[in-house]
Amino acid sequence: MPAYIDDMRKALGLLRQSERIMVIGCSGGGKSTLSRKLSGRLDLPYFSMDREFFWLPGWVKRSKDEERRLITNVVGSERWLMDGTGPSTFDIRVPRTQLVIWVRMPCWLCLWGICKRAFFHFGRTRPDMAPGCLERVPDREFLTYIWTFEKRFTPLVIAALDKHGPNVPVFQLKSRREVNHLLDLLGAPS
Repeated sequence: MPAYIDDMRKALGLLRQSERIMVIGCSGGGKSTLSRKLSGRLDLPYFSMDREFFWLPGWVKRSKDEERRLITNVVGSERWLMDGTGPSTFDIRVPRTQLVIWVRMPCWLCLWGICKRAFFHFGRTRPDMAPGCLERVPDREFLTYIWTFEKRFTPLVIAALDKHGPNVPVFQLKSRREVNHLLDLLGAPS
């Protein structure tokens, strides 16, 4: 079982002290938005897994070897905030992480987030996406991934956290209210 933290104040203290943070969760849950805000407030370099490691322009998938090499280079540095779930890279990232923030929203809210994102960014590249990866209408496969994330993929995330960082603190945010409360407690960007 991951080292869950249930107390907001304790998580806030760890967040302020941590220099290597992972923000994970289902697509559409708000992890990239939260990551950008945390990066500004904590003055940590922000790395989007999608933008920096996974995708090349035009939705071309980067090779796994290149992806892992790039992640290893960033994770080796002393300060970073990395947004993206990708349990297949937890073996590289989690051992160097001081805190995992898990944005664990209900699937309906993630679906709403994806639809909203598609509406606002359609035909353009989102800030957390690689250049030339234009936002498109989500297909059935992607919507099914989101709808089944909690049942099918959460056990993989838990197992990977347990395997690669059983003592790494994990703080779960399960509502927009909790996200906003954390940001309010953290204060304005520096």
